[in-house]
Amino acid sequence: MPLQLGLGVDAWSLILIVGTLVVYFGVAILMHVTDTDDFYVAGRTIPASVNGAAVAADWMSAASFISLAGIVSTLGYDGTIYLMGWTGGYVVLALLIAPYLRKYGEYTIPDFIGDRYYSNTARGVAALATLFVSLTYIAGQMRGVGIVLSRFLGVDIVLGILAALALVALIGVLGGMKAITWTQAIQYFVLIVAFVIVTCAISLNLTGNPFPQMALVTSDIAGRLTQLQAEIQMGEYIVPFREYSQLQVFAIALTLMIGTAGLPHVIMRFYTVPSASEARLSAGYALFFIAILYLMVPVLAIFAKFNLIRTLNGTAVSEARSIPWVQRWTETGLLRISDANGDGVIQMTQGLTASASEVFIDPDIIVLSTPEVAGLAPIVIGVVAAGGLAAALSTADGLLIAMSSAVSHDIYYKIFRPEATQRERLIVARVVILVAAVVAAYLGINPPGFVAEVVALAFGLAAASLFPPILLGIFDERMNKEGAVSGLLVGLTFTLVLVVLMRANVVLGLEEPFLETFLGLGALGVGIYGSILNFVVAFVVSRFTPAPPEEIQELVQEVRLPRGSRDVVTGEGVEADGGVDVETDGGTDAEVDTDTTDRPETEDR
Repeated sequence: MPLQLGLGVDAWSLILIVGTLVVYFGVAILMHVTDTDDFYVAGRTIPASVNGAAVAADWMSAASFISLAGIVSTLGYDGTIYLMGWTGGYVVLALLIAPYLRKYGEYTIPDFIGDRYYSNTARGVAALATLFVSLTYIAGQMRGVGIVLSRFLGVDIVLGILAALALVALIGVLGGMKAITWTQAIQYFVLIVAFVIVTCAISLNLTGNPFPQMALVTSDIAGRLTQLQAEIQMGEYIVPFREYSQLQVFAIALTLMIGTAGLPHVIMRFYTVPSASEARLSAGYALFFIAILYLMVPVLAIFAKFNLIRTLNGTAVSEARSIPWVQRWTETGLLRISDANGDGVIQMTQGLTASASEVFIDPDIIVLSTPEVAGLAPIVIGVVAAGGLAAALSTADGLLIAMSSAVSHDIYYKIFRPEATQRERLIVARVVILVAAVVAAYLGINPPGFVAEVVALAFGLAAASLFPPILLGIFDERMNKEGAVSGLLVGLTFTLVLVVLMRANVVLGLEEPFLETFLGLGALGVGIYGSILNFVVAFVVSRFTPAPPEEIQELVQEVRLPRGSRDVVTGEGVEADGGVDVETDGGTDAEVDTDTTDRPETEDR
């Protein structure tokens, strides 16, 4: 206790942030790898529980930890589209995608698409889509890193992003997927402890009840927040379709959902377990681990906003500006207090993110600032800072390895240099990580929006490009390479062009975007249009072009069907836990799960 009282926020933040970073680096040293199987898929030896934690950390990025509660807090009811989309999408991924891809084996999503559609063109386009999705996604993570380090360590945002990416890149270079998996499992523990502590602490602070969900009901704090906002003319909190139309709510939620099932860095995690049954089990663990945080998010959003309004509204401007946490966050540029009407008192009559508001708060600082606003102990504030950094770094780890694998394995090795040695492939993979880190640093310094918004754009690209060929590749035996490539190109190009046009003010440096909406949807929702185009084009083209080879159709059946389901018809069983039965040197059935396994030869190499 004396130690806690003797140290301030900055000291605890420094200790906890640096301490966790040292642990992450130590794991990378211990898990140093020298072969491609360990580098790409951790040798397929990760236990289901550990992989579940790693998947959860990979999934719950800076968007979930830092920005999600901020969005729900500022948007109210409409902010729940992110909760519905991201959680619903994970169910789709766990039930329809992950077990089948693990059963098929291989290393990456482009690997599956290239082999399933017997086409290196399909492989290359899928690898390109992986790069677009990953680079967009990682921009949001780096913004989260910059926010945490600039506020809690007083580090310049640019310097903070560069330092964090250097660490992430080093972990990836040294240990590949093996080090990243164990690092992410540790990072999950850090971020979930931080989120639970701050939510329980503010619940106790505001209601006297340390159990947040129970306190939300017994104290009726949601109703009190709605009444409070109505009194100050900020608008009711629990009112649907206030910020988004019904079409936008549906489209954004569905885009996030199917985009989730197409995220390359998340799907890759299911290749690291020993079998398809372990993939299903790790998905179950991941859903449980994710639920812990997601059940806390709406509660924390309500508590944080209620406490913020109660603290600042009606306070003298000069008094508010002298509050320590206000001073610290004002220095970051993410909080602004003004006296628009000149009465010397804060009037919070506008939304927290409205430009005319006397209190402007970036949604990304709601969670990080909550412990300070609530007057919680300095160690709690430091824990939250470490948790926010862990959330951002864990996803950045996965994204870098996804980009590295797409270039070094799918493009360099599978397309251009199939004779490349293992050493050459590892060198290329490590170089790509470093290059991707440099590009990610630039995007993090110049992000096209706040954290969750940037991440949502990545989900839109994944929904429009990778999800359709993956789903059709598993469940449509008639889908061929012509259909898959055509659909993928159309969906990706269409969505990418619209996103650039709608974000031209950020991406191209223009004063105004070329488009505000397209058929009623903004940049966050147009991915659903791209996905529909992808499905339609792929289906139509595949029906007017030759069917895939017989061995490909049999392969699809074998990946999808359980053992014995075709015995009556063909007399052939299917390995339940991993790929097609093959004969090994010892005469026993073995799982097809490495890139050395014979696959149908691609035709357009």
